[in-house]
Amino acid sequence: MPRIQGVDIPNDKPVYISLTYLYGVGRASAINICYTLGLDLHAKAKDLTEDDITRIAHLLEKDYLTEGQLRRKVQQDIARLRDIGCYRGLRHRRGLPARGQRTKTNARTRKGVRKTVAGKKGVKDR
Repeated sequence: MPRIQGVDIPNDKPVYISLTYLYGVGRASAINICYTLGLDLHAKAKDLTEDDITRIAHLLEKDYLTEGQLRRKVQQDIARLRDIGCYRGLRHRRGLPARGQRTKTNARTRKGVRKTVAGKKGVKDR
């Protein structure tokens, strides 16, 4: 398995698909990287030479934010939003959706498992 920026990319998949295993590299970025370096898109990742792998690693380091750097940047951006106390920061702090989704129903991924609140007893007729 070729190793790029500390991530093992799968051998038996095409190069442009294998590159998407890196955090921060999507399908379009992977295709762009292959065209920039003159690599065959549909060649298997196991067919990459050591030279190709180092060229990919240098290009990623120079032009793209990936893996640890990108994760750190995203966390810093969220921390900044929390610190300045803007609406999005408050939503992040409370663990609620930050992009305008409804919360009366749905939003279970952000809110977590339902917490049942004790229901009211019925009022008896007099």
